[in-house]
Amino acid sequence: MKKRPRDPNQLGKLIIDIATGQVEDRPPTPEERGKDPAAVAMGKKGGLRRSETLTKERRKQIATKAAKTRWSKA
Repeated sequence: MKKRPRDPNQLGKLIIDIATGQVEDRPPTPEERGKDPAAVAMGKKGGLRRSETLTKERRKQIATKAAKTRWSKA
């Protein structure tokens, strides 16, 4: 889906094109973007699954490393 133009004339033309069906006004599906649907489905589960399996100690290690990396740049 393209960004809406700021020019009123171009915006009017885009609205007419959408209304007449010459342009679709929806975000592209994962397949249209060249992604594997199975991989997309697994990716949606990934963060939740990882958070369920991490121990408290491992989460602390990850957070400590992230904090050191973040504040070492300052």
